Amino acid sequence: MLSEKLEKALNAQINAEFWSAYLYLSMSAYCAAEGYAGFANWYNVQFKEEQDHALILTNYVLSRGGKVSLAAIDSVKTSWGSLLETMEDTLKHERKVTAMLNELYAVAAEEKDFATANALQWFIDEQVEEEETAQSWIDKLKMVGKDGTGLYMIDNEVATRTYTQAAPLAGKLLK
Repeated sequence: MLSEKLEKALNAQINAEFWSAYLYLSMSAYCAAEGYAGFANWYNVQFKEEQDHALILTNYVLSRGGKVSLAAIDSVKTSWGSLLETMEDTLKHERKVTAMLNELYAVAAEEKDFATANALQWFIDEQVEEEETAQSWIDKLKMVGKDGTGLYMIDNEVATRTYTQAAPLAGKLLK
C-alpha cells in the first residue's frame, strides 16, 4: 500500500507526464505546420511515449491499491521561432522531468517504499536517453544552422523514428 504522501507525489507525476504529452503534441503540430514532417513525426512519437509513461504510473498506483487523481492539463506553448528552439525547449523540459523524477524517487526512499523506488528506476534510466537524444539533435541543428539542405537531411533522418510501446506497459491495460 502506498503512503498518502507517495500517492500524491505519484499522481503529480502522472499529470506531469500527460502535460508532457500535450507539449509534444503541440510541438508536432508546429513542426508539421512549418513543413518539417520528420520532426512532426519525431514529436508525435514523443507524445505517445509520454502517454505511455503516464499509463505505466497509473497502473502502478492502481496495483498498489492507490487512487489515481487526474487534474486539468495546463496550456502549453504553441509556436517557436525555429526548429532549434523547439529542441532546446525539449531538452529544458526533459531536464525538468528528470528533476521531478529524482524528487519522486527521494520521496519513495524517504517513505522506505523500496518497491516504488525500484519501479521508478526505469523512468530515471529513460531520462538519461531522453536528454542525450535531445542534445544530439540540438548539436546537429546547430551544425547546419539555417542551411536548407542540412535541415532537409536532418528532417529526413528524424522521419524514420517509429513508436514502440514502453516495455513496462507491453501487454497491459488499465487495471
